[in-house]
Amino acid sequence: MKKTRHLIHDYLRHSKKFPHIWCAGCGIGIFMNALIRVIDQSEYSKDDIVLVSGIGCSGRLPVYVDFNTLHTTHGRALTFATGIKLAQPRLKVITIMGDGDATAIGGNHLIHAARRNVDITSFIINNQIYGMTGGQTSPTTPHGAKTVSSPYGNPEPDFDISRLVEAAGANFVGRTTVYHTPLLDKLIDKALHKPGFSMVEVIAQCVTYSGRWLGLSSPADMMKWQRDNAIPIEKAREMSKEELKGKVIIGILTDKDRPSYYEEYGKLF
Repeated sequence: MKKTRHLIHDYLRHSKKFPHIWCAGCGIGIFMNALIRVIDQSEYSKDDIVLVSGIGCSGRLPVYVDFNTLHTTHGRALTFATGIKLAQPRLKVITIMGDGDATAIGGNHLIHAARRNVDITSFIINNQIYGMTGGQTSPTTPHGAKTVSSPYGNPEPDFDISRLVEAAGANFVGRTTVYHTPLLDKLIDKALHKPGFSMVEVIAQCVTYSGRWLGLSSPADMMKWQRDNAIPIEKAREMSKEELKGKVIIGILTDKDRPSYYEEYGKLF
């Protein structure tokens, strides 16, 4: 009987870094599986790719995969990634960030990487909470939500990550959930092949913390919430603001062809 080799043997540091730190039912593992699946079907070799992350649950992902990887400081993934891309433009540079890592301490770097249109592919895993440090309010925690650091309800409005990056000037912006895996694969593939700054926001469940304020008790319930509250952008265009309240618009939100930072920088010499 012929033995088949699973992707984990080719792409994961399974003999060195496991077991992983993620809770059972966490959405980050679903995203990692999709990323590996898409890269395996692409023209990129492992040596072509540099995976850069900051700090947080999502930031641990590069530790587990067998690419060129860099685990950096909190909020600084894009600064390191920018330096790598300018020094070695042939490489496919990818950043993995969480919502707190990318939009709080790293928010300014996110805005300016998108504004400059640096040729980096960024994935932001948005579970709407600081998961690794105990469940505190993040910039994407919904208004009124109760967390460890907002026991009476979050008084602040939440960031719309995709609209922020779109307004800053990114060439490609997409959003999906870990429930919608065919769309997740599609957006990962498009982002990887898009010149300039591309970003995909991935709505994922934090089963240990954010499920508490959503009133959802299991990973399955949280993924059903994603299924029932995600609206494809084509359908969303036909709906009113009132109908879209509390919903998540998914799909390709921006796709344009502005020259990348490397192209503009090259004109100076």
